Amino acid sequence: MEKSLYFEYVQQFFPRLVTQIVEKLNGKRANALPYLYRDHLTPRFSADGRWASVTAEYNRVAADVVALDSELPLKSRDAISTAEGDIPKLGMKLYMSEKQMKDLTGMIAQGFPIGQVLQTMFSDLPRVIEGVYERIEDMFLSELSSGVAVSTRSGGQGVRIDVGFDAKNVFSASTLWKDPKSVPLDDMQKVYDKALLDQNVITDVYADDIALNALYKSEQVRYQFAFNSGFAGTNVPVLNYDQLSSIFLSKWQTRLHRVARTIKTELNGVKKTHKPWAAGHLTFTCFDNLGDLVWTNVMEAQRPVAGVVYQNADDYILASRYSTTDPLREFTSSQAMVVPILNNVDTIYSVDSTKTNG
Repeated sequence: MEKSLYFEYVQQFFPRLVTQIVEKLNGKRANALPYLYRDHLTPRFSADGRWASVTAEYNRVAADVVALDSELPLKSRDAISTAEGDIPKLGMKLYMSEKQMKDLTGMIAQGFPIGQVLQTMFSDLPRVIEGVYERIEDMFLSELSSGVAVSTRSGGQGVRIDVGFDAKNVFSASTLWKDPKSVPLDDMQKVYDKALLDQNVITDVYADDIALNALYKSEQVRYQFAFNSGFAGTNVPVLNYDQLSSIFLSKWQTRLHRVARTIKTELNGVKKTHKPWAAGHLTFTCFDNLGDLVWTNVMEAQRPVAGVVYQNADDYILASRYSTTDPLREFTSSQAMVVPILNNVDTIYSVDSTKTNG
């Protein structure tokens, strides 16, 4: 790595632009992609570069009725278990070709407005920062929907993080929900019954379009909506999202959330798109805060390369700008050691609408 060919511009504007881009990407923008992990994870620094998912089995045991002057009965402490591993490294880079640099150099020589020059010079910067956000969301949605964060779709390098969903909290359908005659309300009631037995209160449920479309068309769900609405006819139409949400609120006091997200990856110049949410799964949660976004410093943050310009983005992302020779290229890169980790997974429940109990 060598000093940027536009070092005077990079040194002056790169740190400020990184900060502005992070603020823009983290803000509420029209048509912006949603990042669910930001709403439900708390950033946490790991000094040793490892992550841990902590499950504390919290039981509300009633106090005993005791006689005066008698000894208080001793109760057992709740069990604490952990799943743990090393924090993976994420990163990507983009480069300006010699032709692009020639055009940029011409713009500078001809006195183009500085805003136009900077826009051309740093056009890759939002992409490399957002690329890290995308991979975190990829892992988080996979983890929240299945208990396992799987990210093996780029560069041949894979990440598999199993936070250990409790098998007793994982349910299937009595009949596949794609069958309009299925009974998804009965299937989901088992989840709420189990949560009540565990002394947990479900507040939110997340589902993809496969599960939602099955619920929209389900006769049992449609008739439930008709009953709630005082509908007198027999031909109940297919429901929409708002109508379905009203059932969850009235029946279980639970907020329904639609997860409709795709992630684009690239390998050897070939771009592919996938859906990180486990198809047809519903996840039921009891708390708004679901865990930690665990991060640690990358090596270059501790041992920077001479001539490279660095700037932190969101604490855990290190953005950099540099050049190489033979071939001559100008690079913008991002790297991070960060991973989304769910905690207290014994308070998370799930239903696979595409799989039957048998």
